[in-house]
Amino acid sequence: MSDSRLIYLVRHGEAAASWGQSADPGLSELGHTQAKVAADYLETQINAADMSLISSPLLRARETAMPLAERLGKSVAIDERFREIPSPLPLAERQDWLRGFMRQQWSEQPGGLHTWRDSMVQAVEALSGSTVIFTHFLVINALVGWYNKRAETLVFWPDNASVTVLECDAAGIRVKSLGDEMSTVVN
Repeated sequence: MSDSRLIYLVRHGEAAASWGQSADPGLSELGHTQAKVAADYLETQINAADMSLISSPLLRARETAMPLAERLGKSVAIDERFREIPSPLPLAERQDWLRGFMRQQWSEQPGGLHTWRDSMVQAVEALSGSTVIFTHFLVINALVGWYNKRAETLVFWPDNASVTVLECDAAGIRVKSLGDEMSTVVN
């Protein structure tokens, strides 16, 4: 990592259904508006010519990426490593499991969740240039927790379409700024 670069972690806009109601909801009307507002903000922050765009494969993240991609005339690479946390339970039971997970430490998690987190850390560390990644609440938490050396699975509450920034240079990767925090439930 010889050159300084920034990684923008964008949480998807408001989903049309909660995590326990649909495995892959798109954005609500408000979520589409939030995606446009995030694109407005990012356009003022990034050097479009040198910026790569990556998205989780889930619809709400891909839809959040579209306004910026269209404005920049860039394609969005889909990367499975930035998808939301894998749940071991059926859809109807996921919200209770998620609430429990968010009250725990990483030391309490099974190997599969460590593999999930490690794969996204490796993906971030392999990026060769500044990048915008459209992703999810717990992905952002896992990355912020990793780079801030935190034991908790939940370290902050990134709002829909908020932008958290990682800074990468020869000294390593660190959290430059946290995105706006939410005051409502996770969806």
